[in-house]
Amino acid sequence: MSATPDPSPRRRSRLSAWLLSLLVVLLLVAAAGWYGWQWWQARQAASDADATMQLDALSERVAALRRDQRAQAQRLQQADATNRVLRDELLGLGERSAIIEDSFARFADPDRHGAQALRLDETELLLSLGQQRLLVAGDLDGARRAYALAAGVLAGVDDPTYLSLRQSLGQERAALEAIEVEPRAQALARLATFAATVASAAPVPRHDAAQSNGQPWWRRAFAAIVEVQPTDRAVAVQPADIAAARAGLQLEISLARAAAERRDVDGYRAALARADAWLTRLLPPSDERERQRRQLREIASLPLSLSLPPLGTTLRQLRESRATRRES
Repeated sequence: MSATPDPSPRRRSRLSAWLLSLLVVLLLVAAAGWYGWQWWQARQAASDADATMQLDALSERVAALRRDQRAQAQRLQQADATNRVLRDELLGLGERSAIIEDSFARFADPDRHGAQALRLDETELLLSLGQQRLLVAGDLDGARRAYALAAGVLAGVDDPTYLSLRQSLGQERAALEAIEVEPRAQALARLATFAATVASAAPVPRHDAAQSNGQPWWRRAFAAIVEVQPTDRAVAVQPADIAAARAGLQLEISLARAAAERRDVDGYRAALARADAWLTRLLPPSDERERQRRQLREIASLPLSLSLPPLGTTLRQLRESRATRRES
């Protein structure tokens, strides 16, 4: 019987070759995968770098656009400011043109030619001055002199249009001459006379020691215990009360003077009403006190301003006449 060859070594060699081939294939596949992964990573990195560059470029473009926008906004603001300046200058030129036209119109006014225009200007100035001296300063003599000068200047105007002005001015001068004294000056003078009179008539407070020297011994002994005073407390008896009443009376008279200076009728009369209350506190009931109270009420009823309806008529007519002639 012949011996058969053993197939196991052949199978082993085939298996080893097959395993070696499979290992080589796996190594090739792994190498190819690793190289593919590296290539994909490099490509992704390049794509990210490109995207980053594009994003930076876009950011720079946005920043440039914002800078351009701010520059445009500044240019618009400058242009707006320039337009405002130009508009203001244009308005100023318009105002200057209007002033120039007004000046030419005034020079074209026939009343401004020659001595007549100067006389009318001087008359208007004197009338305004006289009215202000009378109403503001209470200077009756100064107002009369100003109106007399205005009448002399207006008499030199030959235009018959202003004839009615001379008549009105004559009426105003007659009304001023009829006034004997300015009301505020009269009120102040009578108030000063009353203040001097009441100061001499008011009792002067005496010291307690001086009073006690002329009193009996029993009154001096009980003066510190018993005090005799009026029950109504209307008249000041104590030296301190008398001094306070005198000071209050003088203060109210001074306040009345100040109110009269500024022609404050309400303040003037209120101060004199308070002075009457101090007068009843200072003086005991008597005919002398009632006489002084009547005198004080008469002073309080005096006017502080002139009631002169014709005052200012000539000045108003002169201005209206000149304005009408300019318009025509």
